[in-house]
Amino acid sequence: MIDKAIDGAAAAVADIHDGASVMIGGFGTAGMPDELIDALIARGVGDLTIINNNAGNGEHGVAALIREGRVRKIVCSFPRQSDSHHFDAAYRAGKIELELVPQGNLAARIQAAGSGLGAIFTPTGYGTLLAEGKEVREIDGRHYVLEYPIQADFALIKAHKGDRWGNLVFRKTARNFGPIMAMAAKTTIAQVSQIVPLGDIDPEVVVTPGIFVQRVVAIAPAAIAVAA
Repeated sequence: MIDKAIDGAAAAVADIHDGASVMIGGFGTAGMPDELIDALIARGVGDLTIINNNAGNGEHGVAALIREGRVRKIVCSFPRQSDSHHFDAAYRAGKIELELVPQGNLAARIQAAGSGLGAIFTPTGYGTLLAEGKEVREIDGRHYVLEYPIQADFALIKAHKGDRWGNLVFRKTARNFGPIMAMAAKTTIAQVSQIVPLGDIDPEVVVTPGIFVQRVVAIAPAAIAVAA
């Protein structure tokens, strides 16, 4: 019987190792799997490469990973904002490496990995510092930059609910990067509000099929509210 349900966040992230590359879903705080991140911090692993839309907000999530000194490199679109003080401090001190990727390119490169593509050509970044050292090509009169897929060892994502097969549905903005990251990682771990019986999710509304998910852990909304 296929059952991908895991008992607790600590067990779900137990094999994430030093030096791993980890995609983390979320658009700011929307869709951020905070409890999985907290469990990862508790494991004590470091030297991580984190792929996320930004470089953390306030004291939670990705910001907490950076604050604890667990991140060697971050790949993101928005590294600086009013509450990204932990990234700012680490970057100015030379303690973290940054790969800046325009948001559309970030999504497209993750999608390319999930789709098995070798590379993509994108017009975003052409003629800027972000294109330095990269192959460029003119196609139908428009200039493009060659970009390579972004893959990861693990993806930590947050969904609204799932079943024991790993089929997932998301809620509103929390959907953001989760579905494409699930496709681009070797191991996808999904935090959900509830795990429902098999068959309770209408196949027509499944966003991420279970084939892309290896583990599902239920974090009850009440627990999430207390943790926040």
